[in-house]
Amino acid sequence: MTSTLSVSKTVENLDRGPLGRDEMAQAVAADIPPGSFVNLGIGQPTKVSDYLAPDSGIVLHTENGMLGMGPEAVGDEIDPDLINAGKIPVTELPGAAYFHHADSFAMMRGGHLDVCVLGAFQVSEHGDLANWHTGAPGAIPAVGGAMDLAIGAKDVFVMMTLFTKDGTPKLVSRCTYPLTGLACVSRVYTELGTFAVGADGIRVIATYGISVDELRERLEPTLRRVEER
Repeated sequence: MTSTLSVSKTVENLDRGPLGRDEMAQAVAADIPPGSFVNLGIGQPTKVSDYLAPDSGIVLHTENGMLGMGPEAVGDEIDPDLINAGKIPVTELPGAAYFHHADSFAMMRGGHLDVCVLGAFQVSEHGDLANWHTGAPGAIPAVGGAMDLAIGAKDVFVMMTLFTKDGTPKLVSRCTYPLTGLACVSRVYTELGTFAVGADGIRVIATYGISVDELRERLEPTLRRVEER
């Protein structure tokens, strides 16, 4: 998967279908700058670790106290004492370090992470993030370290489906769910498209199995192509 960070024109991939979850993870991995310190959120973002090049110099941080996390552990690699924040068994890379939970959050809050990758219920056109509570009856809200990551990381990438199961858009003009952070998201990766978000709104970097015009019909926010001014 080619990096989209330097794209100068919106790319419409109409000769294929939407991205699968592994392809989404691969797209995110391709856009993380070499040498970055990165936190991968619980859920879909954990798959990004499987697609980071060994020579990229990217160091993964997990909020339960580890730097130098490797891909998910399988088979004989599994150590029940070696897990990420989502309680998934992981591997460790040479030079891995362990530390107190409080030190881990100090790294997050202190601006020491270059990138974090989070899931979301909603992202607004100006980068507001809602990813911890929908208000559904019986739901157990659990913000965890998401607020710290959303505000502390230099860049926040979001991986999510573009629509809910009933077809409701998750890329919106204004978040209606409780907010995790304001104006913190810089990039959104979905199965149907990759988007840059910020103060000037949403720019469509790439689409998959759908055109920009078709997305404009299904989403409320104004969508601009990368080359449009």
